[in-house]
Amino acid sequence: MRVDDDKKKRVTTILATAIAYLLTSRLADRFVDQPEVRGIRDDLKEGFLSAASSLILTIVASVVIRRVVGSR
Repeated sequence: MRVDDDKKKRVTTILATAIAYLLTSRLADRFVDQPEVRGIRDDLKEGFLSAASSLILTIVASVVIRRVVGSR
């Protein structure tokens, strides 16, 4: 079974986005203090966690999709 590149990209994007959202929300709760008034430092931490997890999980999802499709 051959899967075209557009479908691979869509699946990779959806998978990475869903996992990134779940992990980022849990990591943000753990590492970002929730004071009454958020500061720039809290926003920077949350942004960095979101960007880093999105990048890493996009790469992981791409590798997983390539292995699954490649093994068929």
